[in-house]
Amino acid sequence: MSRRRAPRLSGLLPVVKASGPTSHDVVDKARRALGERRIGHTGTLDPMAEGLLLLCVGHATRLQQFLLGWPKTYQGVVRLGFATTTYDREGEAAEPRGAVPGLDRETLAGLERRFSGTFEQVPPPYSAKKIDGKKLYELARSGQTVEIAPKAVTVHSLELRSDREAEITLEISASTGFYVRSLAHDIGRVLGCGGYLHHLRRLKIGPYDTDHALPQQALDDARDPSQIAGSAAWIPIEKALLPFPSLTINAAAAERFVHGQEVVVFRSIDEELAPADHVAVHAPDGSMIGVGAVTAVLARGRTLTIHPSMVLDRSPAAGRSR
Repeated sequence: MSRRRAPRLSGLLPVVKASGPTSHDVVDKARRALGERRIGHTGTLDPMAEGLLLLCVGHATRLQQFLLGWPKTYQGVVRLGFATTTYDREGEAAEPRGAVPGLDRETLAGLERRFSGTFEQVPPPYSAKKIDGKKLYELARSGQTVEIAPKAVTVHSLELRSDREAEITLEISASTGFYVRSLAHDIGRVLGCGGYLHHLRRLKIGPYDTDHALPQQALDDARDPSQIAGSAAWIPIEKALLPFPSLTINAAAAERFVHGQEVVVFRSIDEELAPADHVAVHAPDGSMIGVGAVTAVLARGRTLTIHPSMVLDRSPAAGRSR
């Protein structure tokens, strides 16, 4: 049996997706441009949506599960007057529908309060969420009606304004798993007139934003992987930022850590940590070598025991991503 080739490139690539292609289409474009098969992303954008798609290339796919912890920031437009079957502009008109009430500041402020914090949200019937191994959009297209269980989501910030009649513009920062389409539908339901998502752009995923991302067209135009991996948008795997504290350990501890051994280190960060918390572990040169889980906090919080949860490949193949 042939052994799978080690990735030649490993890092993060923020890309500004255009409206139209699926997120998988963009991944395929990146695979062709970089000559790498092992590429994933940290959150799907619907074909209608545009904005930031954070690609994980090579060994950086091992960071996907951790990068999902970053909140995501969106701008969107909600059209009011009727709902749609897909909760966006691509669906057919559906209930509820009706006259749009006045959208004064008091009304919008009430919606902001209602949809802030942690609450239960029902995903759209046309989405990639799976029930018993089947995607919801597959079930919906086949005419099957299923009960969709709500899921706890968190909205960190929500700003609404109305510059045009029967239309609300929103900017929202929310947890992974939040559906802006469901928010648009729920706003229309609360107002009693129906609503759907007309436009959506993802601006940020944690510290990553569209201002420092690669235009999707650059993937089509690239004639050599170095044009992508050598661009200002490319983030070497060792420089990836994760949604939890970072800890630098000495050379001896780093050697034990990369070989899967638990290490005991002095706490060099201000954040309070508890068992089961994650930390990004860095070598003395500042490069990230993996993710550790805190297993014990000792000596009144001054000493931590860290167990490797994930160790990054330090082989020459991985090193060429720098």
